[in-house]
Amino acid sequence: MIGRLNHVAIAVPDLQAAVAQYENTLGAKVRPAQDEPDHGVTVVFIDLPNTKIELLYPLGDDSPIKGFLDKNPSGGIHHMCFEVEDILAARDKLKSEGARVLGSGEPRIGAHGKPVLFLHPKDFNGCLIELEQV
Repeated sequence: MIGRLNHVAIAVPDLQAAVAQYENTLGAKVRPAQDEPDHGVTVVFIDLPNTKIELLYPLGDDSPIKGFLDKNPSGGIHHMCFEVEDILAARDKLKSEGARVLGSGEPRIGAHGKPVLFLHPKDFNGCLIELEQV
């Protein structure tokens, strides 16, 4: 059901420092920051030959990333995103097998402009999973 790994998201306490580290120290291609108010984050994508890294920084006090950083002040891996052909079919299959879909259960438009859903980390070995329709 899942396709390729779209990205690994890392919550960071200092977005500019993280961008400089990936761009200058590691020599990665870094895209400009983009605010995603519907998700409460500012994101920066780092393009790699086989996938992407998504840097996440809180956008506002209600950001879910703020809570993550409160628990993990140095930052850390927040989630992994996998591509799926049909997000509704994937959701229905996962729910029928007992997986919990976060939020309303309806896809929202993510940072790539495509429908996304998140799956509860307790159902996936402690890892928050994002599904993105291709």
